[in-house]
Amino acid sequence: MDALLYISAGASVGFAVGLTGIGGGSLMTPLLLVFGFPAHIAIGTDLMYAALTKGSGVLTHHRQKSVDWLLVKAMCAGSIPTTIATVVTLKYMFAGSDYYSLILTTCLGFMLTLTAIVLFFRNRLLSISFGDNVQWSDQQRLKMTVIMGALLGLLVTLSSVGAGALGTAILLILYPKLSSVKVVGTDIAHAVPLTLVAGIGHIWLGNVDFALLGALLVGSLPAVYLGSRIGRHLPDKAMRIILASVLLVLGIRYLV
Repeated sequence: MDALLYISAGASVGFAVGLTGIGGGSLMTPLLLVFGFPAHIAIGTDLMYAALTKGSGVLTHHRQKSVDWLLVKAMCAGSIPTTIATVVTLKYMFAGSDYYSLILTTCLGFMLTLTAIVLFFRNRLLSISFGDNVQWSDQQRLKMTVIMGALLGLLVTLSSVGAGALGTAILLILYPKLSSVKVVGTDIAHAVPLTLVAGIGHIWLGNVDFALLGALLVGSLPAVYLGSRIGRHLPDKAMRIILASVLLVLGIRYLV
């Protein structure tokens, strides 16, 4: 019965991801917490789930030439070392998961709230351009990309949330002239190695439930396809507002 429940959960989240285009981490981790999984298992398992479900998307975007690999490398230059450092810190600075669970749930609440705000004001982000307001060289812009990638690596490793929505926000703000399809493709291409390295780190910490992961994947993979087909016929703005409202409520709950 538990397996059927988790397959159904994977299908529900996969369907929502296909419907809205929003990353599953924002939905899956809170759902696993509702099921009674401790924060470290929910976050670790979800990171591996995210890496595996987004992998095929990278190949698709690469074939369509909608990935800016220079920006992916710049973001990874910041996020991957920070992710590794965060995992090592959790391993050797704490006696076990019970001692850092509060950090994980607090970070989760913060990231859910921040993701909700990004979704609410996504159109506003399109009008914010550091390129128009600050005269940066390409080298300075890449340095800022590395810094933002490092911050994202820390937060995603501790919460499993934000690789999609916040990664997109960073690209929209720093590179306003980048086409929408390249923003999406570049963000996914960065999210996969980030969540994979973070997920492997959580495996090392003992925070991944492989039986749960398998059940989630069985349910989600076909549901993503179905959701994406239906999502083409629904108003994007309305779906984004509904999802953002849910995430905001969840975020506030875990913060307080």
